[in-house]
Amino acid sequence: MVTLFVSCKEEVNQMPYDLVIENGNVIDIVTGKVEMKTIYINNGRIAKISNTESDKVFKATKTIDGSGKYILPGFWDNHVHFRGGDSLINANKDFLKLFIMNGITTVRDAGGDLTSSVMTWKAEIEQGTLVGPTIFSAGPKIDGNNATWAGSLVVENEKDIDVALDSLQALNVDFVKLYDSKISGDLYLKTIKESTKRGMITSGHMPFTVELDETLDAGMGAIEHLYYILKGCSSEESEITELIRKGDYGFWTSMEKLVATYEDSTAKKKFDALKNHNTYVVPTLNIGDILSYLDVVNHEKDTYLKLMHPRLIDTYEGRIKRSLNASEEARQNRKKLNTFFKTLAKSLSDAGVDLLAGSDSGAYNSYTYPGISLHQELEAMSKTGISNIKALQNSAYNGAHFLKKEADYGTIEAGKVSDLVILNSNPLENIKSTRDIDLVIKGNVVINPEKIAKELDCMDCVGMD
Repeated sequence: MVTLFVSCKEEVNQMPYDLVIENGNVIDIVTGKVEMKTIYINNGRIAKISNTESDKVFKATKTIDGSGKYILPGFWDNHVHFRGGDSLINANKDFLKLFIMNGITTVRDAGGDLTSSVMTWKAEIEQGTLVGPTIFSAGPKIDGNNATWAGSLVVENEKDIDVALDSLQALNVDFVKLYDSKISGDLYLKTIKESTKRGMITSGHMPFTVELDETLDAGMGAIEHLYYILKGCSSEESEITELIRKGDYGFWTSMEKLVATYEDSTAKKKFDALKNHNTYVVPTLNIGDILSYLDVVNHEKDTYLKLMHPRLIDTYEGRIKRSLNASEEARQNRKKLNTFFKTLAKSLSDAGVDLLAGSDSGAYNSYTYPGISLHQELEAMSKTGISNIKALQNSAYNGAHFLKKEADYGTIEAGKVSDLVILNSNPLENIKSTRDIDLVIKGNVVINPEKIAKELDCMDCVGMD
């Protein structure tokens, strides 16, 4: 009887798995606790997680020794762009390798003009016929007539709102992205409200002709960039908004006044409002650093620059020229604003406002390279004083919750999609360790970043600098 019992136990323990990662230091992304565990994967999902001593006998198609390694949910870049027109389709497709090479297993595409291609890649990645991150896409942005970005859906009246949202729902987008270059404040707010009625998640910029409270009350899900948070924290937001409506102030000309009238008590109210409305904020600190210092920093020897298609590099010229042609006063004001935003990001985090780590990488955004720029964003967050565990939460954990995908993503738990990154060192101790990638797990697929780097002839593109 005893022999039979042992035999049955061994048979149960030897259930076959597609992949097992043994004895890895698993980081609990919620608490920051690190425990040595073994992760069992089947059909692209985590089948179970055990303490290393509990299950010593198993069958696996592939086994990875995680000893001395640190395991996290695969990184999410919560603000990227696939865009630039048909001539840059292949250049954008090449981004997929750079994301995966950098441990980014999911990206949030915040609007562009390559929707057909993006949706094709999205499907192929889901089917396993293309290696790349899971793509959650907004499709084309919503804006007014003669919008800044090509491919935007035009909203000039209330009927246009239904047409635009019908179009996006037909495309099966994952969220709605609103832009602020031409859309009227009234139609902007109505678009958010109608999107919310339809159960669609929203994110975007905010026309300076409306106030932050109006945007939050309309149901905005996430605010992209800190300009709009700054506006809401001004003690004179209403007065400045009225001057902008009259045409006496513009977006950039209002910045100095907004910083000067930033008020802690007003900011606290707006931070509370952001929390009460469950609205996320995407600080995009790293691109702020890059664009603020285009007149100072020479990027000609950037490691990743050689991986960018020449036509894509051409799209950088607009921002570079504007920076170099700006007055000395304008350049210094931009740098001061950039410094202020770092303090604002830390204040938001300290107040408990949920942040999303996003790079804003893609065509037109000079020297903000797909993949590596997400790590630079996490480092920028850490430099403000945001703890490493919070910075890490701002990637996959908060990204999954914002898109209501937390049942499948964001933490390492049984039943969830097995998108993981295995690091050689502990990012809780040094945030730059997010770059120190040993392997990337995408479902059942094991990816070696060095192999991709070798294919790209860019071995210095991987590892810590």
